[in-house]
Amino acid sequence: MAKRTPFYDFHVSLGAKMVEFAGWDMPIAYKRGIIEEHKQCRASGSIFDVSHMGRIHLTGRPVAEFLDRALTRKVADQAVGQSRYSLLCNEAGGVRDDVIISRDSKNWILICNASNREKVFAHLTALRRKLDLDLDIADQTEGTAMIAIQGPKVLERIGSVMPGDVKTLKRHCFVTTSMMFIKFTVFRSGYTGEDGLEIILPAKMAGMAMKLIGGRVGDADATIQVAGLGARDTLRLEAGLPLYGHELTENIDPISAGLSWAVDLTKEFIGVEALRKIAADGPKRKLVGLVLDGKRIARQGYAVLNGDAPVGEITSGTYGPTVDKSIAMAYVDAALAAPGTKLAVDLKSERTPATVTKLPFYRRVMA
Repeated sequence: MAKRTPFYDFHVSLGAKMVEFAGWDMPIAYKRGIIEEHKQCRASGSIFDVSHMGRIHLTGRPVAEFLDRALTRKVADQAVGQSRYSLLCNEAGGVRDDVIISRDSKNWILICNASNREKVFAHLTALRRKLDLDLDIADQTEGTAMIAIQGPKVLERIGSVMPGDVKTLKRHCFVTTSMMFIKFTVFRSGYTGEDGLEIILPAKMAGMAMKLIGGRVGDADATIQVAGLGARDTLRLEAGLPLYGHELTENIDPISAGLSWAVDLTKEFIGVEALRKIAADGPKRKLVGLVLDGKRIARQGYAVLNGDAPVGEITSGTYGPTVDKSIAMAYVDAALAAPGTKLAVDLKSERTPATVTKLPFYRRVMA
């Protein structure tokens, strides 16, 4: 039986279509539908339940040393109140998961993908034993809730409701505050290509917190309205953000995925030798954006063609409501990865021309 987040009854009360995702009952969309939820986020603000994502706390003096061995990115110099994107790799350089690591005053918070939570927790626990380090690793996922509030009007709206320095919070930073005896950890981050916040709070307080933070999210004229996983996916794809199980897997390395900026090859971590070789030789395939002619959507696994020859594979595809185009991400032969390259996608019933495009498809000009 699928788990339910602390917001399950809230979703049902607003008419959400619930689906099982990574072992959780999650809203795919509400009554207005994915496209309208997508547009609402781009124009004003949307609130997403992301409580299914893993939240792992690490405590102890050697945590920074431990994470520098586990993660591709250097974190030992990370300041309290700062978050960084990083990856956990296997020995071959493939991605176990992509994560956000945040340093609090007394502990570190690692946010991982819902589908990988148990795998990541087991991996970190085994690595701690192997390195014989005295630190505590605790899975806090089911004792907490998490929401993402995204859009250009979010900071102004939420900043006027929540105490503390939320309005002045810098990107990729976070603060812990409280309101009505509810403790919140508020991050200025997100997965939509918009500015916004992600908030962790106690699971038992989720219902009260939604009323305090969300306000009139169920009203048609509200500044911030509810959105489901469907819109979250179209938003992240327009923003060119990778999704585990699509652009990242145990068989895909971060260099091929265009994530070299999150890999520090000067330090020692699991998979570094394999990644140094890939970096030196150059990846055989690269992740690219594709814009397809027409409105038909390319699905994961569809072949990318150069003439009649298969030269790649679609990882994600959708109609982008903001850019009004059929867009996709794909791995293609490195020699064909330059923007402007003309290829095609086998849509099973027809072959559709496609043009390699620099990611992202959409970028908001941040203030």
